[in-house]
Amino acid sequence: MTELLKISLPDGSVREMERGSTPAAVAAAIGPGLAKAAIAARVDGELRDLGRPFDGDAELALVTSRDEADALELARHDFAHVLAEAVQALWPGTQITFGPATDDGFYYDVKAPEGREPFSMDDLPAIEEKMREIIRADKPLRREVWSRQQLIDKWSAEGESFKAEWAQELPEDEELTVYWSGEDWLDMCRGPHLPSTGKLDPQAFKLMRVAGAYWRGDQNNAQLTRIYGTGWLNKKQLDAHLHRLEEAAKRDHRKLGREMDLFHLQEEAHGSVFWHPKGYRIWRELEAYMRRKMDGAGYREIKTPQLMDVRQWTQSGHWGKYAQNMFAVPDIVPDVDDSGETAAAPRIAPDAQWLAMKPMNCPAHVLVFKQGITSYRDLPIRLGEMGCCHRNEPHGALHGLMRVRQFTQDDAHIFCTEAQVVEEVRAFCALADSVYKDFGFTYHVKLALRPDARFGSDADWDKAEQELRDAVAEAGMANDEYGWEELPGEGAFYAPKLEWHLTDAIGRTWQVGTIQGDRVLPERLDANYVGEDGERHRPVMLHRAIFGSYERFIGILIEHFAGRLPVWLAPVQAVVATIVSDADDYGKDVVAKLEAAGIRVESDFRNEKINYKVREHSVAKVPHLLVVGMREAEEGTVAVRTLGEQHQKVMPLDEAIAMLVKAATPPDLASD
Repeated sequence: MTELLKISLPDGSVREMERGSTPAAVAAAIGPGLAKAAIAARVDGELRDLGRPFDGDAELALVTSRDEADALELARHDFAHVLAEAVQALWPGTQITFGPATDDGFYYDVKAPEGREPFSMDDLPAIEEKMREIIRADKPLRREVWSRQQLIDKWSAEGESFKAEWAQELPEDEELTVYWSGEDWLDMCRGPHLPSTGKLDPQAFKLMRVAGAYWRGDQNNAQLTRIYGTGWLNKKQLDAHLHRLEEAAKRDHRKLGREMDLFHLQEEAHGSVFWHPKGYRIWRELEAYMRRKMDGAGYREIKTPQLMDVRQWTQSGHWGKYAQNMFAVPDIVPDVDDSGETAAAPRIAPDAQWLAMKPMNCPAHVLVFKQGITSYRDLPIRLGEMGCCHRNEPHGALHGLMRVRQFTQDDAHIFCTEAQVVEEVRAFCALADSVYKDFGFTYHVKLALRPDARFGSDADWDKAEQELRDAVAEAGMANDEYGWEELPGEGAFYAPKLEWHLTDAIGRTWQVGTIQGDRVLPERLDANYVGEDGERHRPVMLHRAIFGSYERFIGILIEHFAGRLPVWLAPVQAVVATIVSDADDYGKDVVAKLEAAGIRVESDFRNEKINYKVREHSVAKVPHLLVVGMREAEEGTVAVRTLGEQHQKVMPLDEAIAMLVKAATPPDLASD
């Protein structure tokens, strides 16, 4: 009698299948519609090919294109294989290495045949056409288990030196698999894959660019060509992605920063920002806004040193974790020659103590907290700082305002009792919510849980994680509306953290705000307070920020608003432009009244055509242009051109000033 396997389905039903059956057979047994729609399977939670036989009794969930996360990963993996097959078909002798899926597509590293120049952008159209040919051929993708020696022999015989080298390092006792595309091409791969190339949409991918890469990421190894592509489930998704990329290019904060004269970066201060007057005005408005919010929430602002003894960072644990990203500064002793003159090059004292520029503010805030004796009656204590920090980021990782070496945080630390943690975190959730809504952002909240390498006991981590869960629940945010999600292993080495992920105008997400419940740093730095029982107790330290850093948040704002910042943040809120020089005197009166009303205004009385002036100030993203000529001078009016609107509106000057004053009022100061 044939032994039957019990296959449990998500609806609670159980199918009995013969040994050797596959998920594809289960789909067919359920119905032809599902058999056609199924593209893969989760067997006991593991994503597998539809054609891979069951190992025994199993829980089965069939995957269709509606399971978008799994479907996209499979499709992008398959696009990478089709790319490699296409390149080898077009240029025999090409060696292939690895080709993973990425967040929005795929790539494959290849080496051109001997005697051929490395692949370039000019080759991409031919590769794309060959890929579509392979997809339309609907070639079955079939899994086989091979021995390590089989792999070594095959790759060596075919001159695939990179694959042969990799195969030689694979463990002999591990199940090694290859995937056939039809009967004439295969690649070494763990899988899984779609049932056939025809499951891909031939119009749902695009090759984007080529770049240099090194075999195994080592610059001492052979140089390869990395071919990047973006891949999706259908053409509609691809078009939407390409549109987002086009919008992102238009909104690039580096480009707009130049056009709007906000800031620049240069090699003489690599990774640090030179803020121009207009850019620093945005900073000042944000800083004033955040100070008002923090003052209203009971924070007391402090200022702490840039340099602290390395021994302090060692005690806190940061030196052991982040030393490679910290700038260390030795004490130096100036050399003095016999004449008493100081030598040009100072020397480092043999017994020099080392200082480090702070990469974060937390240890310094603990030192402030420790001054004097703190009673439980004093808690919670909320210490805030617009703290300038430095991190030695690699040159290649730096990116405009988004990733820099010098940055300023809207940082704060709350020292409280264990009984106060949930309420303090809940209050922070409300504060962050009010800030993000003032800027028009929607967001998701995520909880990053303990990493494998961490300080502190499991009991403390259990408590800290649950406190954050409870606080989010009390804030009403632990639900789908706020995208609530828990992220195993992504917490800091000393604390779990809540993360706020903002969604911008074109659908990108940015992780900005955070709050962390830390019991480790108060212990390591010996912070304590006197409890009601007269004994010393450790406070819980909540690390929190809302903007994250001013640099990055300004970059996000520039891209979110495409440079068209809200009037209250705009460096120049209005420009008064004259049509004829006879209106200059009236224009000066308009400027004076706007300045008296607190509007940031500039004048443009140049002998240029008004259309030229309109175009120039539109590029600079000035929110309002007030055009005046002789008629406006005689009638006491202005013609207001608002950025982004097609038509101007003529109105009395007093009415225009009132409109601008209302628009220029920060949201936290605006009356309902």
